[in-house]
Parts: sequence; C-alpha cells; structure tokens
Amino acid sequence: MTRNTTRSNDAALAAFIAKKAEIDAMLARLQGFSDDHSGIDTERLNWSDLGSLEYQAHLLKQISDFAFGEREHAA
Repeated sequence: MTRNTTRSNDAALAAFIAKKAEIDAMLARLQGFSDDHSGIDTERLNWSDLGSLEYQAHLLKQISDFAFGEREHAA
C-alpha cells in the first residue's frame, strides 16, 4: 500500500467513525422519543398522531430495508 492510499484510508476511517457516532446519537434520541410515546399525551391521542407515527414508521422501514438489503434493496 502506498503512503497516499494509507492516508486516504485513514481519512475514510475517521469520517466513517464520525458518521457512525452521528447515527448512534440519532438512534439514541429516537429511542428516547419512542419510550416517551413519541411525545404524545396518550390521553389526548387522535388520528393525526397515528398518521404521524405511520409516516415515521414508513421512513424507518426504508432505512431498515436499505441497511439489510430487503425489498427493493435486495440483491
């Protein structure tokens, strides 16, 4: 491996680790949000709240499918 390749790989690894930390922070924040019933007062829950939750589930499903190579992301 050349010095430039090693330097490039080191930079890619550092960027990867930084991006992973960003994702981990988002996942932790989302878990807290979910644990708090998505910020919804369950005594005042309505159909709009369900619609919002369905949309969030849809977006997370897209991410999950991409991550695990499922549905339209299957090889």
